[in-house]
Amino acid sequence: MAINIRTHAADILDYWQEGKDYADSLVNRWQREEELSQEDRNLLNALVLGVIRNQSLLDHFISKLREGKIDMELRNVLRIGIFQILFMGIADHAAVNETVESTRKGLRGLVNAVLRRTLREKEELLEQISNLPLQIQFSHPKWICEHWTKSFTTEQVVELLKWNQTPSKITFRINPLVPEAHDIVSNSPNVEPLQGHPDFYTSIKLPKHEWMDQGYIYIQDPATQYAVELLAPKAGETILDACAAPGGKSTQIAASMSNNGTLICTDSNPKRIPRLLENLDNLNVKIAETEVFDWLEPTPQKWQNYFDGILLDVPCSNTGVLRKRIDARWRITPESFEQLKELQINILENALPCVKIGGRIVYSTCSIDAQENTNLVQQFLTKHPEFELTKEQQIYPFEHQTDGAYAAILTKIS
Repeated sequence: MAINIRTHAADILDYWQEGKDYADSLVNRWQREEELSQEDRNLLNALVLGVIRNQSLLDHFISKLREGKIDMELRNVLRIGIFQILFMGIADHAAVNETVESTRKGLRGLVNAVLRRTLREKEELLEQISNLPLQIQFSHPKWICEHWTKSFTTEQVVELLKWNQTPSKITFRINPLVPEAHDIVSNSPNVEPLQGHPDFYTSIKLPKHEWMDQGYIYIQDPATQYAVELLAPKAGETILDACAAPGGKSTQIAASMSNNGTLICTDSNPKRIPRLLENLDNLNVKIAETEVFDWLEPTPQKWQNYFDGILLDVPCSNTGVLRKRIDARWRITPESFEQLKELQINILENALPCVKIGGRIVYSTCSIDAQENTNLVQQFLTKHPEFELTKEQQIYPFEHQTDGAYAAILTKIS
């Protein structure tokens, strides 16, 4: 029997709605379990991520096209069908027929009627979008839009929302720990250098598998480089990457140290260590040791006054990377900031005894919100005069055309 990818997309969306897993993880799981071809997997991914990214807008259209109560099963099928018709460029007959066919029999007539009405009113529906409230037009929770309006201009909020609605490019950096990597990758006709970001490139399709298998490149956004640049690790130093998995920043640190010195990589989740080890090994990192440790726990005696530099890439709201982590916009709440702030402060406090006098801690997030960033750092400095703020950097998507990020370097002066 022929595979109907719309059926799989609806199943994933039903499961995702329960909040049990991330969308990309579900797509990968379905691909493995259903043994989907790469082409079918790409379509499945486009449908699932596209619906989640445009959820509020699609629900608005559903409310205009269908009166009455709609359960989640039917809603997800209609979201998939309307998304194809309005935004994917799939042939109308395929979008309608395949979606109707994917629906259980008792609902097929209703789905067919709604999707055919969508076809008839397509131009009118698309023309309405620019006049809708921001939270519907760009499918973000209303509270996030209101929250950002307090910090940014209306134009900046609109640019940020537009950024989050645009599927991210594939970006990667060349690994300097593999000597031949630069010449092989930079001379390829299929890549383009990212302006203003040395050794970062973009590709219109997934880079060659052998480049990843042989450690020539690491897929990463250039916003990740700022924290490591502030840390400025040097050959011969002893450095801690406290929240290291999956290892992107760890491998950058090792490269900055020219594989000379000691790099301790910890993570609180033992299940993430194998992937961390795999990435360190694949990118030719020779100086790293890994250990499971939760920085919400008191500092081990063996690490007291031990490190020249510490990178704390702490858990955060992900508001700087909502373009990539499309689940996050629907899962964070206004209360998340206070809950995360307590966790972030605890991690920072527990790391303090580990840095030498004259050493430094870089506190970093992938957030664009001051509560987790500059406000938290200022609060920390008031309590800890033995540290001073050497420099901080806030990256905004609407300003830097990369993911959002924050990093501050705190130097221990006494």
